[in-house]
Amino acid sequence: MITELETFMLSTIQTLYDAWGWFGVAALLTFENATGITPSEIILGLAGWMLIAEHQLPTSMIFIGGLYAASGSVIGASITYWVARLGGRPVINKLARWARISPVHVTRVEHQFHRWGAGVVLVGRVIPGIRTLISIPAGLARMPFLTFLAATFIGAYFWCTLLIGAGYVLGHEWALISAYLKQALPYLLGGGVIALGLYVWFTRRSLVLAYAPVKSTDD
Repeated sequence: MITELETFMLSTIQTLYDAWGWFGVAALLTFENATGITPSEIILGLAGWMLIAEHQLPTSMIFIGGLYAASGSVIGASITYWVARLGGRPVINKLARWARISPVHVTRVEHQFHRWGAGVVLVGRVIPGIRTLISIPAGLARMPFLTFLAATFIGAYFWCTLLIGAGYVLGHEWALISAYLKQALPYLLGGGVIALGLYVWFTRRSLVLAYAPVKSTDD
């Protein structure tokens, strides 16, 4: 089952890259940043392997490919930004329920945004789980769009170039990496379940403490 899924994924992405090249990468990154559905780690890693290493192109293409990928990231992130800015919290809450994103996650990222401003947009672009969410509080807070664009592009370019470079270096070892991942999959799933359970427990505990009534010190 896993092998068949892997083969289908590789063949589909290979077909897209053969037909569209780096524009295909940009399109996938646009979709990923607007929805958070497709994993950029796989998209970019395979781009470095299939579009650069397999064609024996110079390593300088890593940085050019990063421009295409970052451009797609900015377009996708801008869509989310404007949806949040124009639609406000009601639209975001509806979309979060549709995408099965807990409002707690959005609220936490929003608090970080109000604390750090443009800095958290830039740094958040390289943090999995926050990358696609950070555009929401920026839009809700009506952050200047040009500032948002600049911070998003810088962070996205660093992230995309890094992963494309990793794919370029490690792509030829995909069979070895895949074999190790299949062997480790049960342990990874088990660890993921444990980590998720701990995360839910800590989140609920912090919410209980945050809303617990404060005892008066008066006699």
